[in-house]
Amino acid sequence: MILDWFDARQAKEFGTTLAAFLIERIPLNEAIADTKFAAKTQKTLTQMADQITRFKSQNKLNTYKKAQLGNAFKWSLKDSGLNPAQVDQLTKWLMLQIS
Repeated sequence: MILDWFDARQAKEFGTTLAAFLIERIPLNEAIADTKFAAKTQKTLTQMADQITRFKSQNKLNTYKKAQLGNAFKWSLKDSGLNPAQVDQLTKWLMLQIS
């Protein structure tokens, strides 16, 4: 159906869940230059990439759904108090992963 094309509930929920996953595993107050922080961040991004791959294989994402997923992810990170530059960088990374 044509209306299924605009039903982005699952994509939005997944975007919010991914942001919560990231926020939960990477404390906002840690020093970014710290090597433990870098290792933890890389491990978390790898886990997120696996989740994204599974989600993409189970759900058909059109342009609208991808945009809604990215928007939900970005606003969840912004609302958590993450630095705007980091939010933009992480959102860009996400959008490359779902493309």
